[in-house]
Amino acid sequence: MDTLKQKLLIEQADKKLALLKPLLSVEAPKNGWINTLRVALRISLKQLGKRLEVSAQSIKEAETREISGAITLKKLQEIGLAMDMKLVYGFAPKSQSLEEMIEMRALEIAKNIVLRTSNTMRLEDQENAKVRLEKAIQNKAEEIKNKMPKYLWD
Repeated sequence: MDTLKQKLLIEQADKKLALLKPLLSVEAPKNGWINTLRVALRISLKQLGKRLEVSAQSIKEAETREISGAITLKKLQEIGLAMDMKLVYGFAPKSQSLEEMIEMRALEIAKNIVLRTSNTMRLEDQENAKVRLEKAIQNKAEEIKNKMPKYLWD
């Protein structure tokens, strides 16, 4: 993928992720969303089961699987629709944008590369000045960020 397309893809993804960021503070209820919403709406296991054409026991099992993390997205979506809800799914960035994640990772790799080279030069009594090293790290980080090589996430 060329660099321009990659940058556009990152920008578009960052815009979508920014919408989800406020959801980081939302935690799933202790009894899970299915049970919490079903109880709040006063829908019995039997009633919800009837809407989904399954047994009350199947709904109870779905509630248990949700709590343990063993339920599928498809099942959550089906149950949500049966309660007139829409499943919202996505990833919310913990602290930064994709752009910032890439920049931080590129900088980390650049430091390793430049300092490894610098260490070799120091051993040969050709050590670089600190300002020159920092400039070399920034330049290498920019190069890595722009090229997004496969080793970026190794």
